[in-house]
Amino acid sequence: MEFRKIAVIILGIFLILPLSYSQSNRKMYGITIDGINNINNIVTAIGSHRYRMTTRIVFDEWIPAADYTNAVNKLDSVCVIMGELLDSYYVKDYSVAQYKARTDEYMNTLGSKVDIWEIGNEVNGEWLGNKDSVKAKINYAFNKANQLQYRTALTLYYNKDCWENPQNEMFRWVNTNISPEMKQGLNYVFVSYYEDDCNNLQPNWQRVFDSLHVIFPNSNLGIGECGTTNAALKETYINRYYKMHITTPKYIGGYFWWYYRQDCVPWTNKPLWGIIEYAIRASVLLYDSNENELMKDGDGY
Repeated sequence: MEFRKIAVIILGIFLILPLSYSQSNRKMYGITIDGINNINNIVTAIGSHRYRMTTRIVFDEWIPAADYTNAVNKLDSVCVIMGELLDSYYVKDYSVAQYKARTDEYMNTLGSKVDIWEIGNEVNGEWLGNKDSVKAKINYAFNKANQLQYRTALTLYYNKDCWENPQNEMFRWVNTNISPEMKQGLNYVFVSYYEDDCNNLQPNWQRVFDSLHVIFPNSNLGIGECGTTNAALKETYINRYYKMHITTPKYIGGYFWWYYRQDCVPWTNKPLWGIIEYAIRASVLLYDSNENELMKDGDGY
């Protein structure tokens, strides 16, 4: 009888453990590299973090996908890769046909090593051109990725009171222009924000992500870009964003410091590498004591 009681207890533990693991509040800790020169030092810096980072690679305009094969192969061993199809600044320079061709080329060439495809970057930004053109581009990329069974991410541009045309305000643009399929089917929705560009406003991020969760109920949510060129503020900004505590369902973090290559490579003589590292450790302790092992050994997404 005593043996039966012990067996029931052990069985109960095994039934509970997988549930606890799956519900653990896994976070994504991201950085951005806007160039692949000096790739060996970049890989070493990223791989030296205690946690498995998610690295956005900004694929430069008019560059063949094959030129990134070596860098992607090297990064694949140390991090999760998010491939940005095209930076928002250059979207207007591509016709719809050219954007579609670029999508096909990049996904066909690098798809097996890119874990997440950022199908559109800062899509409501006022510099991307005609909204119908933007919609056609991101819709094609979303559908292409889905056909290939790739994870998808969309990055929005937070611009409260920082727009010229009110139609480009983030929530208004999203509600008007994002398809129902994307609202239900995107794996990740990120928000790009640079305080320097928006009167140093510090948004109520809890409210922002609560609102986004209503629009994108199935998507993981996070900060998709942050940073500053003001050297005196970099440490402050890193700590502000990487330590951000948001309780919205499916909020996963992100952050993706834009200036990682400039600020943290080589990691042995760039103090901001350590600032990011310890900000992430503080975030892990804040969210979940189990996150430590999950981020060391898991995929990180």
